[in-house]
Amino acid sequence: MLMRLADLIEEHAEDFARIAALDNGTPIVTTSVMLPVAVEWTRYYAGWADKISTEVTATLRADGEFSYTLAQPWGVIGAIITWNGPLISLAMKVPAALAAGNTVVVKPSELTPFTAGLFADLAGEAGIPDGVINVLPGGPEAGAALVEHPLVKKISFTGGPDTARKILRSCADLIKPAVMELGGKSGNIVFADADLDTACGVGTFMSVGVLSGQGCAFPTRMIVERPVYDEVVERVRTIAGFLKVGNPFEADTASGPVVSEQALNRILGMIERAKSDGARLVTGGGRLGGDLGEGYFVEPTVFADVDPRSELAQTEVFGPVLSIIPFDGEEQAIEIANSTPYGLSGYVFTNNLRRAHRVAEELETGEVLINGALNLGCTRPFGGIGISGMGKEGGRQGLEEFLQTKTVSMA
Repeated sequence: MLMRLADLIEEHAEDFARIAALDNGTPIVTTSVMLPVAVEWTRYYAGWADKISTEVTATLRADGEFSYTLAQPWGVIGAIITWNGPLISLAMKVPAALAAGNTVVVKPSELTPFTAGLFADLAGEAGIPDGVINVLPGGPEAGAALVEHPLVKKISFTGGPDTARKILRSCADLIKPAVMELGGKSGNIVFADADLDTACGVGTFMSVGVLSGQGCAFPTRMIVERPVYDEVVERVRTIAGFLKVGNPFEADTASGPVVSEQALNRILGMIERAKSDGARLVTGGGRLGGDLGEGYFVEPTVFADVDPRSELAQTEVFGPVLSIIPFDGEEQAIEIANSTPYGLSGYVFTNNLRRAHRVAEELETGEVLINGALNLGCTRPFGGIGISGMGKEGGRQGLEEFLQTKTVSMA
């Protein structure tokens, strides 16, 4: 059934793209890249459904003992998904939960409710019985009811730390486990020996282009070694200037609007404070006018000479804003990268393999992506530390989040 669901998601690519553009302004070109990722995650966990194994153990005592473990589903999983990539969020949670034998109640964001509706319709068409995947639209009160319900045995949440704290307080009262995939302020360390074409292209597009910068794992702090610092700043300025911001239905649009007026005002406020804090504005920095003047469009914005301790370097913007910070020496680069309370993703660009592994080990993050490795590989665990969350999605660990272990022992 999950394999059939993956096929149906693929077949309805145009529907998901249209809904995403209407829901939150995601450009068609971005959805065309994200949709195959959702299909891949669904097929990956479909493949796990008949491969869940257990352990057999024995005692060394003279009377003997035979023991084994059972990997059992929790029961009902409450999945609260994010608004910036609802289809990806569904694919990261629902197939794994079902493969482990659970049922799921999904609470989509009130900002983007329609993707989850189409996903659920296709699940029914794939043969998944009614009641196995349930969609509960609504605002914060719907999420609170889901978290507090005694028949919901575990919560999987993607969103921001503030909402996560509220969920965890409710979970604490019920001693209810939770997976939290939260925000990030990812450091992107660019060494002088790096392939600067790749480093600057990935670093710019993934911070101020994709989803208008509205992504938790994006490399929003570019930490650049001093010998190539000025060159990198100029390269980033040029690339950011080429990114087309506009109508998400147009094929050449790289970046659409931010999600709401509230988000627009918050991002613009952070930009203005960054200017006052002494950061050097390289490009962008304002709201787009003209034909886009009535929409929530923010220019791709790049700041250089950013103080690593400033608000811009320490707080998640969740908008198209990139900070560039110079460093001298590997030790200082690691110190700057680890200087925030977040710990979701880290990025490293270098042609020195030993350095790449050495720095990856020192970064305090849930994942490290080296020399342009792609985000969200379904075969590897994804999830952060610190205020970036707890638990994993992806890989075998992502499946095991939806299983509990029971031990059986026979004398």
